[in-house]
Amino acid sequence: MKIEKNAVVSLTYELTDASGALLEKNADPISYLHGGYDGIFPIVEEALHGKNIGDKFSVSMDPDDAFGEYEHELVRAEPRSMFPKDVAVGMQFEGGAEGDDDEDYMLYTVTEVTDDEVTVDGNHPLAGKTLIFSGVITGVRPATAEELSHGHVHGEGGHHH
Repeated sequence: MKIEKNAVVSLTYELTDASGALLEKNADPISYLHGGYDGIFPIVEEALHGKNIGDKFSVSMDPDDAFGEYEHELVRAEPRSMFPKDVAVGMQFEGGAEGDDDEDYMLYTVTEVTDDEVTVDGNHPLAGKTLIFSGVITGVRPATAEELSHGHVHGEGGHHH
């Protein structure tokens, strides 16, 4: 079966940066619902369309195709008193964007801690990077009616909401 809309696609993959440094590797297959269900990067989905089990692929993704451009305005220095006593680099907190009054929260990662301030960054760690997503297609099957109605793949024994 070729990869087409409403197919469940399974694949193993590696994610590297433009210099070839390995960022992530998944030897156990992941699965996604093909056809615009937002289960994988759209540029990767487009490259996989029409391929078969066993086919290898490699897709170069500019920042706009992956995690976006790095936005310096998402880096903020906040008063140390706003954080728990044990705050440390690498911790993550939810918060609103500066000047954003609605309930749109994003994830901030602590990048620096001083006696007076905590610096947090709302960018994804891979923002601004060109990435290479490559792998092998390990399975293709028609999606079930339930998977299609839910818009995602269900695992062994079915997915429970």
